[in-house]
Amino acid sequence: MAEAATAAATPLIHGLPDEVVLWEILVRLDPKSLLRCRAVRRSWRRATSARGFLLAHHHHDILAFDHRAAANAQLHRVARLDRHLYVDASCDGLLVLSTYYKGMHGSHISICNPTTRELASVVGPPWDFSTLGIYPHRPTSEYRLLLHQGSRKDLPKDQIGCFVLPLGPDQSPRYIGWPETKAELLDEPVHVHDGLHWYPDPGYHRSGSRKRESKPIIVFDTIAESFRQMHSPIVPTQAYIFEKDGMLGIYCHDDDKNTVGIWVLQNYESEVWDLKYQIRLPVEEIRGRVEDYVDYDFRDINLWDVNDVSGDGGMLLLVNFGWSVFHIDTDGKLIDSFNFDLQRLCVYQCQLKQSLVQHTFFPALKGYVVNASLFI
Repeated sequence: MAEAATAAATPLIHGLPDEVVLWEILVRLDPKSLLRCRAVRRSWRRATSARGFLLAHHHHDILAFDHRAAANAQLHRVARLDRHLYVDASCDGLLVLSTYYKGMHGSHISICNPTTRELASVVGPPWDFSTLGIYPHRPTSEYRLLLHQGSRKDLPKDQIGCFVLPLGPDQSPRYIGWPETKAELLDEPVHVHDGLHWYPDPGYHRSGSRKRESKPIIVFDTIAESFRQMHSPIVPTQAYIFEKDGMLGIYCHDDDKNTVGIWVLQNYESEVWDLKYQIRLPVEEIRGRVEDYVDYDFRDINLWDVNDVSGDGGMLLLVNFGWSVFHIDTDGKLIDSFNFDLQRLCVYQCQLKQSLVQHTFFPALKGYVVNASLFI
């Protein structure tokens, strides 16, 4: 009894409150470091074995890579999410979060600004929406969500498709239909020229197709709030769309993921595309930096930085492989590599631009809070 009382009265670290040690220090450790710290003291082992602590530690982090500071670029935490929360979309420093696997009934959608540390609920049950994108609607100066509602037996056909939801008090989703192609718009859209742009899900692994073809780009006009199509270059079916400085591009890789081709839309109105780069990835050098992997199979290839695509500037690729992210230039040179506490990384197709803008819609939304637990 006396020993237990003494242990309870002894602080985890002298000079610091236990709440700070637990929830500001230990909970941020990666699993390997946490296991090591448990061997330091019995009080540390007891505190980090509690169910509440383990649930909090099981959360996952949103990491940001600042591609503007290539010389000192690092991955850093932006927010710590519950294991059931996912990033759906981004725009002007705002992140749209969901607590569902796409397609499940009863989704809950929230919006946050990690810079101002604001969080609020947008929609939830009984709606069954997934988020396709977020955009500023210039005619009204409102931020709006583009939502999709899937097929359900209890819904009429005119309620299956896309909806627009302005962010503000007492707003309801407004039905706008569905693009003619019936394409699966699963990836994060690219926002340029007052439009959200998707390169349709190729279904590469489902169909096994490896032929080169041109698929129309799906465009959602954020002013008229209607869908249309654009031409795209003839590329392999596994291709992805990107944007930098208001210019649209598409990047793709060969079957072995050894070479990346980058197309740039030189003129938006005439829809003329140019094959700007073909980059041979430094496969052997990357293999040499990843000792725990024998087979070479990149998980994700993502284009991030475009410097003057109309001149002699280059582009910087981020390649996600296992626990590491590799930074590669247009000559195929490996610039740097990054990892985060040796944790496996899952790349979101989102760009986060830090913003201190105080949006008026936030306090009007349900559950509005500042300094919510997901912020660090």
